Amino acid sequence: MTSLPILWSKNPAERAGTPLLVLLHGYGANEADLFGLAEQLPESFTIASIRATLPAGPGFAWFPLGPGPDGSLAFDGSEVQQAALELLNLIDQLKDGHSTVSLLGFSQGMAMASTLARHRPADFAAVVGLSGFVLDAAPDDFFRDAELKARKLPFFWGRDQADPVVPQPLIEASNQWLNQHTALTKVLYNGIWHGISAAEIKHVAEFLTATVLSSEAAH
Repeated sequence: MTSLPILWSKNPAERAGTPLLVLLHGYGANEADLFGLAEQLPESFTIASIRATLPAGPGFAWFPLGPGPDGSLAFDGSEVQQAALELLNLIDQLKDGHSTVSLLGFSQGMAMASTLARHRPADFAAVVGLSGFVLDAAPDDFFRDAELKARKLPFFWGRDQADPVVPQPLIEASNQWLNQHTALTKVLYNGIWHGISAAEIKHVAEFLTATVLSSEAAH
């Protein structure tokens, strides 16, 4: 996984001591998909946009995902966990020299970001999920949800109620889980469907400033 393509917002000489923000794209996209957001986010962050491993449609995916028989989404929990461990191994190599690590995931990338936080609750300063979901998974030793709940990790969730991609049962399960386990900031947007708007990214920038940069400045 260490050879995966990564787009960086800063050159190596500029990264030391900065907070790291890792971008995780959605199903069928690639590392360039979210990288355009970098210029709209706080300049203090070093942004690393990573390409997923599995070929999927015109791009790549973090784990296999398909339609479920009940109108939800079907996935194999063991494959998700393996993908998460591989991604964490890469992030461990990227984070040296950075003050903190935060995650921003779109669609399936939000499922990955929340899975990473559930496995290693103490590793991340904040998580942003856009038009995505949290895995509706059975209790498992892999998920340290009680530890995450005690920590109250700042989590931003932006979406459109008319999103045609993420099934409603998964939205409801995600909403319940996020409210129970994170310090949730949830914002609904009209007219973005399964996408991202300028207003949403402005709110994300404000969230990251308030939760990550302000915390770092206070210490």
